[in-house]
Amino acid sequence: MAERLLKHADHRLPLGDLSTKARRLAACKRFHKLETEMIAMRHRAGESGLTIVRALSAVIDILLTRLFDFAIERYAAEHPGEAPQVNLVAIGGYGRGELSPQSDLDAMFLFPSRGRGRDKFKPMEEILTDEILYILWDMGLTVGHSFRTIDEAFEQARQDIQVKTSLLEARHVAGPPSLFATFEQANQNFIQRDNPKAYIEARLQDQAARRAKHSDTVFLQEPDIKNGVGGLRDYQNILWMARVKLGIRRVEDLHALNYLTAAELKELTRGYEFLLRVRNDLHFNSRRATDLLSLDVQPRLAHRLGYDQRQVIERVEAFMRDYYSHARAIYRITRILEHRLALAPAENDKPRVTFREVLRSRRRDKVKRLDGFLIRGRQLSFEEESVFQEDPVRLIRVFRHCQQLNLRLDFELEALIRSSLPRLTRRIVRSSEANKSFRSILQTSGSVFPTLSSMHECGVLGKFVPEWDKLTCLVQHEFYHRYTADVHTLNTIRELDLVFTSSEPLYVKYREILHETSIPNLLYLILLLHDIGKARGIDNHCQAGVTIARPILRRLEISPAHQEKILFLIKNHLEMARFWQRYDLDDPRSTEAFAELVEDPEKLRLLAVHTFCDSRGTAASLWNSYKDTLHTSLFRNTLAHFESGPPGPGGDAAQLEMIKNDLLSRKIPGVSEEEVLAHFNLLPERYFIHTGNEEIILHLQMVNRLLKSINQADTVGSLRPVIDWVDDLNRSITAVDIVTWDRAGLFYRLAGAFSVAGLNILSARIISRADHIAIDTFYVVEPGRGIVQSQKAREAFEANVEQALVANKDLYPEILKQAKKLQDSLLRPSGTPLQESFPATVHVYHELSLKRNIVEIQACDQIGLLYLLSKTIYDHGFDITFARINTERGVAIDTFYIESTQPEDESEETARLLELREALTRIISPDTAQAVHY
Repeated sequence: MAERLLKHADHRLPLGDLSTKARRLAACKRFHKLETEMIAMRHRAGESGLTIVRALSAVIDILLTRLFDFAIERYAAEHPGEAPQVNLVAIGGYGRGELSPQSDLDAMFLFPSRGRGRDKFKPMEEILTDEILYILWDMGLTVGHSFRTIDEAFEQARQDIQVKTSLLEARHVAGPPSLFATFEQANQNFIQRDNPKAYIEARLQDQAARRAKHSDTVFLQEPDIKNGVGGLRDYQNILWMARVKLGIRRVEDLHALNYLTAAELKELTRGYEFLLRVRNDLHFNSRRATDLLSLDVQPRLAHRLGYDQRQVIERVEAFMRDYYSHARAIYRITRILEHRLALAPAENDKPRVTFREVLRSRRRDKVKRLDGFLIRGRQLSFEEESVFQEDPVRLIRVFRHCQQLNLRLDFELEALIRSSLPRLTRRIVRSSEANKSFRSILQTSGSVFPTLSSMHECGVLGKFVPEWDKLTCLVQHEFYHRYTADVHTLNTIRELDLVFTSSEPLYVKYREILHETSIPNLLYLILLLHDIGKARGIDNHCQAGVTIARPILRRLEISPAHQEKILFLIKNHLEMARFWQRYDLDDPRSTEAFAELVEDPEKLRLLAVHTFCDSRGTAASLWNSYKDTLHTSLFRNTLAHFESGPPGPGGDAAQLEMIKNDLLSRKIPGVSEEEVLAHFNLLPERYFIHTGNEEIILHLQMVNRLLKSINQADTVGSLRPVIDWVDDLNRSITAVDIVTWDRAGLFYRLAGAFSVAGLNILSARIISRADHIAIDTFYVVEPGRGIVQSQKAREAFEANVEQALVANKDLYPEILKQAKKLQDSLLRPSGTPLQESFPATVHVYHELSLKRNIVEIQACDQIGLLYLLSKTIYDHGFDITFARINTERGVAIDTFYIESTQPEDESEETARLLELREALTRIISPDTAQAVHY
């Protein structure tokens, strides 16, 4: 390859023959573009990531060498006499010879250290800047550069660890080799003498801070290939530490010194190669430097890298599963190496020893012994490497010891566990002794997550429960969590630990609920298995989970009574959230239907805490006070239903009479007794049962204001709505009550006004009096802020409502303007799902248990979506009587109760419902949404 590059350079870069800088720049651009395109072709043909980055580095080497030689010739022509020595030195990633297509190019111009005559280098610096740096910048390359003498380089390295690190990878590109040899020798001396221990500690601190910035997990839905956990930087950091501590430059040398096993070396290099290839593809197909595997690039990147599954989602899942698998291996192995290098003696500490000798010396320290293991401080190690050969059940018991004694496995024991996994045979997995230890782990309330997490990290959990292993690195493209099923499951168990141990009021509430069950810690096993059906796909995974879990429970020797509860929870673990997300909780029929589903208070309590842990385990930010209120309301309503049964004859009437008497006794200012009685006569009973007295009083006063406006205004003025805003700080939402004359299409007009004002609707409660006065309550938030703090937004809503209701103005053009602003913005929200991979759905059906026609919609959210949906429902002859609006990470999940506005028989209504479904599907379908919206 080098010969080919040189031939191409001789042909395309005859810089000495090009008289003007413009011509030299053009030649450099052509050479760089053609060579990069040829390398891109090799990448597309499947060339390895390392080969590509080295080829790109070689192109820059040739280019810089030709520019450097021309600059030196120019200096000689302009400054007769002896020219100062100077080297062009590659540093950083370029110094490693690993340039990705959009990587920064870091170079150092190195001068000798001779006395104090620093100014004599200035003319050379000016020419090098003019003939090299300006051309590189004009080519559009990002160049980091410095001019340093050898002494200055080390002086800056002492002050800045980043400079010191960059010098570790210094590589000669152009200039007298003797100067670079002098620098190299000085650099080696500097590395050995400049406190290697402090450098290692600083690198470890930097690693910890960087990983914390990326949530200390490989499994982010949009991982950073370079700086993320398990990314390229983890690998590179090990090489820097090894260079300083041991004086070696290659990862293979770590294997030679027994710091890496052959298997670890293979895993590490394969992972690094994979990440480099992914990064190269990302850079080749981006207009700017980026290392983020964002949701929108994942499908195309997977396709280009050869993932040829038929469905887009399947391609992305397969690609990301490979990514997570490789990144996880890099993270695990580099953590082991960091530990080993931190323990190792420095290169200049004599005599030089291998890591095995270091380990033996530590084992001679005073320790306690337990079941073939050694306890040293808070760490557990092994006494003999045959510990698992002697008794394979120890592969489970070792984690129980750690849990009971609050110990952690040392890195060498972790490595021995991984290499001993084949000893977890079918016989051991089915043994009563092993299953007893595993059950004990799950029964230790409050400390299960660290233990299961450690078992998973070592590969034991998946080996012991092979059905669960299929969740490892399994990406799920659901609307609220698009990351691996194994990590999500463990996160739910961490949440349950907090339920048992945290003093935060939110967790205390669920602890009290859980302690009312007969076996609170049974929920650990339920959570461990609740998503096991996803190994067969997202669709119908709850029922599939029951099928998969049944033999596991028998193998674990779980009692039949407990098996029944566990399988019930697995089958129905999504139902509680589904009910409160989609149904009207003020409707007693919702409570009755849910009570019939969950069967008894014990299952209700388990399901309530499970739903909380499941949601929080997806992402803590997805559980907010508003959702907790809905969840708690459904729990308490259903528990009350079990404890007292449905209201007997006259039960609601008695409660209604109490509310009426209370309101009449208060003598509401400005509201007559006749108005109160009329309010009770004109509204259904459930309004009063599920509305607080203070809110009823507010509605009475608003109705009074509306009726007075009839006498005080003209006909048009009487159409103006009465609006009231109430901030609920506890739930971080704003309730907007709107009282107005009911009219066709009221809901979509109000929804449009909220859209134009830039407010998000969470839910809506819609009711009308028999005298056609509508009392609608919308629960809204200001994006990113919760309660509506913007007075401008409130005024915009009120002005647009008046325009829509009084002037009959169509607000859709204003909504489109808002959408256009967002479309033109470069700030696309992170985490927005792709339409090509997100399954938009519409369900229109009659729910017999609720006696309601229901519309359920799941679609990518966009400005004006709710307006279009609700207007389409109106246009097809239906009124919206209840709405639950929910938006998560760019996905709208909306439920509407609808009633026909015209009398008709059942077959006619069914036909119109089918037409409505088709119309709504056209709105949310990726293929037709563009035409519908614009």
